[in-house]
Amino acid sequence: MKTLYMVRHAKSSWKHDVIDHKRPLKGRGKRDGKLVSEYLSKKLPPPETIITSDATRALSTAKYFKDAFGISDENFKTTNALYDFSGHKVIDIIKNLNDSHKIVMIVGHNHAFTSIANMLGNKYIDNVPTCGFVQLEFDENSWTDISTGKTAKTLFPKELR
Repeated sequence: MKTLYMVRHAKSSWKHDVIDHKRPLKGRGKRDGKLVSEYLSKKLPPPETIITSDATRALSTAKYFKDAFGISDENFKTTNALYDFSGHKVIDIIKNLNDSHKIVMIVGHNHAFTSIANMLGNKYIDNVPTCGFVQLEFDENSWTDISTGKTAKTLFPKELR
């Protein structure tokens, strides 16, 4: 069985004069990142690895989960391929995960994450909000073989506020 944790980056700020890739989290994003990561770390088994988009807002969000779950530096990876809004590169990353990993967390962006959650899960999600979490489970032994699985859990920040 394979389990995928998907986290959309937390709320980012538009007030800085930087390119999209460099936009930081705003105050609410920082609070939500801490709130959601700490809550989930008490409820779920930790991922064996976290792979995050290298965009500032996603990387900052992923660090909250890294700290809350106690993930080592060697099991925390960044990639520009998750800075993907269509989802094609995200699917490639998922399908090419190391089969030794049973639980993996990815941190990235919409529209890709909502589309993938709906494509691979069995529950329709209108929109994965910022710092939204989706857990998908697959009855497969290889990431390459996953198709439609089960949407085992969703958690959105407003549910904890």
